[in-house]
Order: sequence, then structure tokens, then C-alpha cells
Amino acid sequence: MLLVVALWLAWQEAPAAPTPAADDITRGVDWLTKFGYLPPPDPVTGQLQTQEELTKAITAMQRFGGLEATGVLDEATLELMKTPRCSLPDLTTTETRRKRFVQAVTKWSKRNLSWRVRTFPKESHLGHDTVRALMYYALKVWSDITPLNFHEVAGNNADIQIDFSKADHNDGYPFDGPGGTVAHAFFPGDHHTAGDTHFDDDEYWTFRSSDAHGMDLFAVAVHEFGHAIGLTHISAIESIMRPYYQGPVGDPLKYDLPYEDKVRIWQLYGVRESVSPTAKPEVSKTDDHPILPELPENRSTVPLRRDVPNRCNTHFDAVAQIRGEAFFFKGKYFWRLTRNKHLVSLQPAQIHRFWRGLPLNLDNLDAVYERTSDHKIVFFKGDRYWVFKDNNVEEGYPRPISDFGLPPGGIDAAFSWAHNDKTYFFKDNLYWRYDDHERRMDPGYPSETILWKGIPSPLDDAMRWSDGASYFFRGKEYWKVLDSDLEAQPGYPQSIARDWLVCSDMQSDSPEAAGSSRTGARSKPGQHDESRSENGYEVCSCTSASPSLRACPVLRLSASLVLTSVWTAALMCAAL
Repeated sequence: MLLVVALWLAWQEAPAAPTPAADDITRGVDWLTKFGYLPPPDPVTGQLQTQEELTKAITAMQRFGGLEATGVLDEATLELMKTPRCSLPDLTTTETRRKRFVQAVTKWSKRNLSWRVRTFPKESHLGHDTVRALMYYALKVWSDITPLNFHEVAGNNADIQIDFSKADHNDGYPFDGPGGTVAHAFFPGDHHTAGDTHFDDDEYWTFRSSDAHGMDLFAVAVHEFGHAIGLTHISAIESIMRPYYQGPVGDPLKYDLPYEDKVRIWQLYGVRESVSPTAKPEVSKTDDHPILPELPENRSTVPLRRDVPNRCNTHFDAVAQIRGEAFFFKGKYFWRLTRNKHLVSLQPAQIHRFWRGLPLNLDNLDAVYERTSDHKIVFFKGDRYWVFKDNNVEEGYPRPISDFGLPPGGIDAAFSWAHNDKTYFFKDNLYWRYDDHERRMDPGYPSETILWKGIPSPLDDAMRWSDGASYFFRGKEYWKVLDSDLEAQPGYPQSIARDWLVCSDMQSDSPEAAGSSRTGARSKPGQHDESRSENGYEVCSCTSASPSLRACPVLRLSASLVLTSVWTAALMCAAL
């Protein structure tokens, strides 16, 4: 706790920076410790970090991550901390060097190394042969330019054992569920886990996916195998050994390592004979290499489930702004839009895989909103509600909606109004006003929704948006209400599918609309009209602000687009 207080004081030294939430401060300290920027707390001496040491740690992290070195936990720094990344630390303290996971890096003394995929991902659409082929080509990236040779074996004595595991998998370094840390590998050495490489099976592993779903297995494998043969993290933006997930790297048969990575591995093992330090390796013409599946033209490799709704021709159960981004819920799925109204993926993600703690048999939601008092997320279904901190359910839920003073039977909509920071609940032709800060219903409610002129009832849901306006949704249409107004703006209703979900007017009327072209769509403020890339690869830059990530994956609507928020991280695992 004192460490957190010290960090808060360090923050106060920067008058231009907004004070972060207490949870962000705590997570910031934990993150800096986990990845080597701060030493772990000493339970014996109780020694604390000085303000100078804390500032130095933040500055080092910012420089390593390619951010402006402010020395404070600004928004960009917090967002980068939420980006999916490798489990290995960036810096090794005296204490962490004692652990075999981050021991002083050595190299393999032999040049012929065996490998084996011992366990496979359980919920990925990738077949076993595809996974093995991706491992083959990820290792080949390194053997093409060094004297190392890799060969697959069937026995239990492989030098590099590859596993897909969840949570605590008995190596002392548990995974953390969707998002966060996605994989790790052990450096060469004389310990029995030397070279072993583990991928988090809670992630949704993909390859050649045309949508921004999941983690690209080839890209992550190249990075982790770099560790398995002795490379540590590096801060260079173009390096495959940068700790943050940066999205797909292209065709495995044509991928060429960045020059800084070549130089570092050559320093360990030397250059393979006949390899020019400046030339790209040629694609082998031999027939004994594994065959990778081709991406069908204009189609995703993610198989669609039969119950997946058509975003262009449906109404929505709930709509909410969460962490500044829009979430559209339908059935068991949801779509997500960034702050600039860019649709993250044409295909939806599964609700229960992102917000773990909701019932697996939950068929749909009634309403969702983010509390302004503590930024926790509240889900409603029937007479019950759940409260989530980020994507983890709080203890003691679900609870009855009578906690809010609401009658039984559920609600239709919930949102926080920017005008007065109060929360409004709607049911049929009635609405209630609730004070989330005081945790009590305001007196004099319910009132009739007729007071909201031009707004229909019953509603599907409503939300407060980043432009300061409130939006009300019913059927396939929405209405806009400006701050402090109780009346819909002229020119409404408008089409949800067209203005929010990247659908043309033709798509909105067609049952075959999902996934088709956006030609003819009318742009709304904040939307872009760039066409998608023809090769179907995702664009993901996890090195700047997007929970995310917030910097993280985005459709290739524009190669320069970068997302922000912990949502992208976990989101990539919630994909179909």
C-alpha cells in the first residue's frame, strides 16, 4: 500500500497529468514489478521504493515501449501496459535472475535441436497439422540464417517441448486468461525446461484470419522461439523480439526477420554458410515441407456458427459505451467499435469468453452500462444483475435488481446521462433515475417516458457516447439526444447498421448481408471509408494506445489505424 502511495505522490509531481485511478496505480506497480522494472517487494525488510526509483522505472518502461519518457503513469503508458505481450520480463533484476525463467541468457551448445508439439489448442479452428506446420516455419525463420537445425520428433525427449496450456500449468509461471500475457519460452540452459515454449490456451489462436480475431500463432511463435534459442526482449519498434504483440507478420513462407534480430542471433551462433548478411532467404522449392492451408478468397478462416446473428439485419439486445468504446450485444455475441466508430471486426465475439462469470447458458442480455462512479460494468438479465471490474466478475454476484429499487421483471435499457451524471433505467413506458455515487434511487420516480420527446418505447437500450450526446436504440434504428435535452434531434431515427456497423443500405435489407462489401454506405462523423486490404491480413500494432492496447487489432480499414483499451486484448480471445 505504501508503494502505491509513493507512486501516487510521484504522479502529483506532474501537474499536467490527470491523477490516475487507484486501481490503475496498483496495476501499474504490479506491472512494473512483473516485467522487471521494479524489484519485487521484500517481505523481510519491508523496503519501499523511493519516488525517484519509481519515476526511473516508469521512464525506463516508456523508453523501452517507444513512448514519450514522462516518468508518470499517463494514459498512453497505462494503455501500453494493457497490451497483450510475452510473459518474459523486459529487464532482469538481481532477484529475478535467480529464477530459471529469466536466468542469464546462454545459447545452445549443440546445433541440431529437436522439437515436438506435445499438446494442441483445444478451442481453435486450427487443425493439428496446421499448428505443426506453423511451428516448423517459425523455427525455420531462425535456422535459415544460423547454423541451427531443427527437426520434429515424436518422443518425449525433444529439446523444445511445445504446449498449449491454461492458467497454472505447473511451471511456476501461470497464464492470466484471455489477453495479458499470451505465451512464454525458457532460455537455453541445463535445466529440464530449457527451450520449452508455452502458449496460453485461453487465447484464440489464428492464422491467415481476415478478421481482427485472436492471436496470430505464427507471429507469436517466431517471437517465443527467439527466446528458446537465447534472445531477450529488445525495444526496437520493428523487432520481432519486442515484448508486445504486434499482429500478423505476413506469409510464413516469405517472412524475413528484421535486421536487428538477425544481428543479435548472429552474435550468438554466427551466420549460416552461404547466407548473405543483407540478402533475404529464398523460398525453398523442395516438397518435404509442411503445407499450410490457403485462405479462401474473401472469406475468413474462422468458421461461422449457426447462431451468429447478422449485424446488418437485426435489432440489438443491449448497447453500451465501455471504456469509451461502443459494444453492441445480440444473443450470445457482441460487436465492438473504437472511440472513432471503427468496427473492430465484421464477425462478433462471444460474450461469455470475454466477460467470464456470466452464465454459460445466458442467451441474451437486457441492458449493460458502465458506472461513472467507479467505472465498473453492470450487466442486467431478468431480475438479476452482475458487476464486473474490467472483464472479471466481482464476488457475490449475481444479485437481485431490487438492490437498485427497481421492480421485478427486468429492464429494457440503462445508461448514464452526461448532463447530470445520473443513471437512467427504462422499462416499457416508464423510467427511473438512479444516483450511482450515493447508491440510491432518486425520489419521485418512476416517470413516464413521454417526457423524452421523440424517443420511442419500449427501448432496446441507450448509451452515452464520447461526443457528449446520448443515443437511444430500438429495432434497426437509433435516435440522438444532445446533452441537457429531453428531445430527439431532427432527422432521426437513422439506421444502426449503416451508421454504426459498417453496412450499406443494401446490406441492411439483405439476409445475406453479413461480411459483404460496404460499398454505398453513407459515412457518419468518425467513420472512415477506406476499403479493406485484399490479402485479408489483419493490422495490429500493440505498441501505442488502444486498451490497447489499446494499440491492438483492427480491421485493415486503414493501415495506420491503431486501437486503444484492455478490451482488445481480452477481446481477441473472445472471438468465435
